[in-house]
This record gives sequence, structure tokens and C-alpha cells, in this order.
Amino acid sequence: MALVNIESAIKQVLQIVKKLDPPQGLEILTYKRNRGITIIKIDEDTLSVQERGYEESTFQVTMADLGKQLKSIAKREFPRSRKVRVYQLDSPYCLGIKRKQI
Repeated sequence: MALVNIESAIKQVLQIVKKLDPPQGLEILTYKRNRGITIIKIDEDTLSVQERGYEESTFQVTMADLGKQLKSIAKREFPRSRKVRVYQLDSPYCLGIKRKQI
């Protein structure tokens, strides 16, 4: 997916995650692709969220709490970013794929 405005990206991510099947997920990366957030759908209501960048952490959230968590993580991981990249992952095994760094 192309560069997306960060405010609209969070809304789009919430809509896309609802439509995903459980092993699929999303990856939100900065322009340079050096920091990011990975969301993997474990089951219909539980998601695994991994934060990579300034802080390294992994935690589980429900669909209801995802929007609030994404906003707080985005402020921490993308403090000066106005645009982010959003990629859809077919499975958790796609996480190891190196994306081109700029």
C-alpha cells in the first residue's frame, strides 16, 4: 500500500483488521521502514500487537481496545511522521521479510 496519512491510517487499519481471517495481520511502518507496529489476528476478538522501534514490546488486546492502543503507540513510535506505510500480511510467517530501506 502507498503512503497513508497517519490520522486516516488508524481508521483504515481498524476497518481492515475486522475483515481479516485469524492468521492474517497488518504491518504499519514509517517512511524509512525502520520502526513499526505489527498486528496479528489470533482469533475473532484477540489480537497480538508488536511494537518495534523506540520500545520493543508485544502484548495482546481485544478488538474494542485496539483503536486506543494504536493511537498511543503511534504517538510513541511515529512522533514526527505524517505519513506511514500499511502492508497486509497473509500469515505471521511474513514478518521476516525485509522491506527495502530508503
